[in-house]
Amino acid sequence: MRRRTNEPAAPITRAPAGDRPQHPEADPNWHPIAIEWFESLFESGQSFFYERSDIAQARYVAEAMSRNLSQGQRISGQLFASVISAAGELLTTEGARRRLNVELTKSGPDDIDTGLDELLDSYRDG
Repeated sequence: MRRRTNEPAAPITRAPAGDRPQHPEADPNWHPIAIEWFESLFESGQSFFYERSDIAQARYVAEAMSRNLSQGQRISGQLFASVISAAGELLTTEGARRRLNVELTKSGPDDIDTGLDELLDSYRDG
């Protein structure tokens, strides 16, 4: 029986992250479900990885979600699929996090491997 072997992963190009972004307020004019989703992002562990561009994308997704929910008509299947896809890119589902090997833990902040130690070591050695 032949087993499939995966190609070795390409090397990862690393760059320093931006400053930790502030948690923005949800637009009070958004649909309540969009507000709840947007606010939940910053109460979830994956927000540790968010950059300003991720927050900008989250605002856009929440806006699209709100418009779709506020139509008072049948929900657009195409827009729904786009919103769910974009939400997955923000690591909002367990499946999305597993695909990228991100595991959220309930341990204290000292137990979390942020990768910062390795990054600082590479700068010192570089």
